[in-house]
Amino acid sequence: DEKSDSSLPPYVLPLYSLLAPEKQAKVFRAPPPGTRLCVVATNVAETSLTIPGIKYVVDCGKVKKRFYDKITGVSSFRVTWISQASANQRAGRAGRTEPGHCYRLYSSAVFMDFEKFSAPEITRRPVEDLILQMKALNIEKVINFPFPTPPPTEALAAAEELLIALGALKEPPMVGRLKQQLAAKLSCPISPLGRVMATFPVAPRYAKMLALSKQHDCLPYTITIVSAMTVRELFEEFDRPAVSEEETAKLKGKKARLLQMQKIWAGQGPMQKLGDLMVMLGAVGACEYAGCTRKFCEENGLRYKAMLEVRRLRGQLTTAVNSVCTDAGLYVDPKMKPPTEAQATYLRQIVLAGLGDHVARRVQAEELLDDKWKNAYKTALLDDPVFIHPSSVLFKQLPEFVVYQEIVETAKMYMKGVSAVEPEWIPALLPPYCHFGKPLEDPPPFYCPESGRVRCHRPSVFYRVSWQLPAVEVDYPEGIDRYKYFARFLLEGKVVEKLSAYSRYLLSSPPIMLKPWSKLQPRTESLLQALVAENCDNRDALLAAWKKNPKYLLAAYCQWIPEAMHDDVAKNWPPVAL
Repeated sequence: DEKSDSSLPPYVLPLYSLLAPEKQAKVFRAPPPGTRLCVVATNVAETSLTIPGIKYVVDCGKVKKRFYDKITGVSSFRVTWISQASANQRAGRAGRTEPGHCYRLYSSAVFMDFEKFSAPEITRRPVEDLILQMKALNIEKVINFPFPTPPPTEALAAAEELLIALGALKEPPMVGRLKQQLAAKLSCPISPLGRVMATFPVAPRYAKMLALSKQHDCLPYTITIVSAMTVRELFEEFDRPAVSEEETAKLKGKKARLLQMQKIWAGQGPMQKLGDLMVMLGAVGACEYAGCTRKFCEENGLRYKAMLEVRRLRGQLTTAVNSVCTDAGLYVDPKMKPPTEAQATYLRQIVLAGLGDHVARRVQAEELLDDKWKNAYKTALLDDPVFIHPSSVLFKQLPEFVVYQEIVETAKMYMKGVSAVEPEWIPALLPPYCHFGKPLEDPPPFYCPESGRVRCHRPSVFYRVSWQLPAVEVDYPEGIDRYKYFARFLLEGKVVEKLSAYSRYLLSSPPIMLKPWSKLQPRTESLLQALVAENCDNRDALLAAWKKNPKYLLAAYCQWIPEAMHDDVAKNWPPVAL
């Protein structure tokens, strides 16, 4: 029943979500004798906590929130006014256990200008994970779904576009009027890859990375990287203000230790090119190897709470992957070895395939218009320069092309979670984001025996920004020319080996198939029309056509060989074992 003396010195404690649990617990203990408890808190104390003995609340009326740009996905923290509901909730913190009072640092007129309620989170964040889950439930027209609070239409359109590019949704048919095409784009059904991605409890970009990682034994590493990227904030922040010179020196020492460990975790050569993701992988691996103890985390600048969360998510993802790939036989290995150099390269490619819309290119010397663009990068969706964060291991290396986890806007726009990528990987791994030119004549198109398809080299540019990319080997584009090349290689005996025995007796040279005047020869038109009729522009389609009709192509092929050989060819047709 003692009255508190306002002359007593305050015992000040901070309270925020990233604070270590044991430091958060201090606010619930009695203050030292002869002092008054004063808690300086973020809005974590607004709803979820009741601190005993709190009599007065001072409400500044502001909150720091993360905002996402609906189109570009850039996130920024902004200080904004709270809502009336939040103000009333804050006032309710005063006098929970005894009479109290709330002092508001704003007038009643300002209070009346506040929004009644805070905007729901669904309207403030990207919604691709929500869309994917709804598509997996066979809700195809998400835009028509009766949400209690619907997300913005542009956020839904951006999410569907991303999911189509990731291969999680089937491509919409590009037929009909523009209005019909746009409507089809917003009601695409889920693909088989999308169903697999929907089983993983992570963002679709990361789910795509997991779906691609079975090859080269990369799954344990991708699971660890995805867990670390999902949890965020693995490392302690040592740039905070200190209360004494002793604490300043202590923070300086801890920061130097963390930087030293990050260099070790980053590795050398190809491993270092994996960048910040290699640091995350090394940090989680080292922490698990040491038993994930609080002592190890404190000594090496890691957040113990985050590491426990990464461990939990690794276990959850390992179980999810084992349920999809029953032969994977994965387990959370506390003694996981670092990836080999080859695996580090594959991991960079896997990350690029998942974060395809997060590619940035270093601004070239001849493109420097202004000093603010020095050491800057350009992205496909932003007009302003972006920079590698100073804490990144790639900060001084400045690779030409990078892929990033997210962009955070502070004084500048910084990329976080950066990894270096090679320009020739982009058209090979991200065809939806590239505009391809005509096939090159040198080197000429060729038949690939492994895939049974016509292949060629095509130059390309990255979408929206038209960055020139190296020519890469891809399937020959759809169209009549692909049938012509396939007919040529079929006649030359490259598609079916048995036909090579007749190639020297052909009445016309196979390259005639490609000539502009080839229509003048009935045999070229006959073969071409037969192939087009059954959509045979690759080996698999040809074998399927022969299974359906064993005499398929016989008449067309016989026009190319002397009449004396027709009976011999007819006896051995089709020229493959079905």
